[in-house]
Amino acid sequence: MATMLETNNLTFYYPAEEGREATAAVKDVTLQIEKGSFVVVLGHNGSGKSTLAKHMNAVVLPSSGKVYVEGMDTCDEQLLLEIRRRVGMVFQNPDNQIVANVVEEDVAFAPENLGVDTDEIRRRVDAALEAVGMSEFARHAPHLLSGGQKQRIAIAGVIAMEPDCIVLDEATAMLDPAGRREVLSAVKRLNRERGITVVLITHHMNEAEDADRLLVMDHGQVAMDGTPRQVFARIAELKALGLTSPHTVELLSALNESGELLPLDAITVEECADAICRAFGGTVKE
Repeated sequence: MATMLETNNLTFYYPAEEGREATAAVKDVTLQIEKGSFVVVLGHNGSGKSTLAKHMNAVVLPSSGKVYVEGMDTCDEQLLLEIRRRVGMVFQNPDNQIVANVVEEDVAFAPENLGVDTDEIRRRVDAALEAVGMSEFARHAPHLLSGGQKQRIAIAGVIAMEPDCIVLDEATAMLDPAGRREVLSAVKRLNRERGITVVLITHHMNEAEDADRLLVMDHGQVAMDGTPRQVFARIAELKALGLTSPHTVELLSALNESGELLPLDAITVEECADAICRAFGGTVKE
């Protein structure tokens, strides 16, 4: 598959306080993210996951190493507008991304600034709102919406730019469980139906279940890289990094400690229930 994002020996330092030595927020990271994939990046606070995300559409630039967006060097100022058109960012607080008093005007803001003509903007706004299930709120005031609805509007604003990739930097962190489900459902649908590459930065383990790939960051480096089933089965290593596996995997591991032989790659509730039923001679519901 084609490469959407690539980092080569990426290292980044934030400015240090006077008298202190700067530490690398991201250190010597080399990775490739395939076009059309759904990648989740996990890590504790300070692990470097958000700094990595900000490099993906040139919010920050490498201290050393390189970052490429579909082959374009993020350090090339002449390519900056095109890079940010192709990779849209959604941040933690949707209120910081909402700029208009009417939902459809907010979604239209980015394409207007890109010089898109009026008829095309109308088409993009309608399509973007439909994609996130918010068409009925087109004439509403954004500040009256719930957190999950505001975040879906923020995502619609990015979609209206028609990006190839969406990076969500802790975009579900401030939402309640219902709001997180709304946002995740919209994002998964965009990935599945439109082939948009999704990079989701989060600390919620259950948000990684359906990902194609899971990256775990620690001290600015990639500590683990694999499918969710592969990574979550490494319970002891995750605990050493201050992280946990989903409750389903923790339960299966606890049962194994008492002498059972259950698969640790049964990460969904349904798979976990089926594995336990089989182990204890119960009936598996088809």
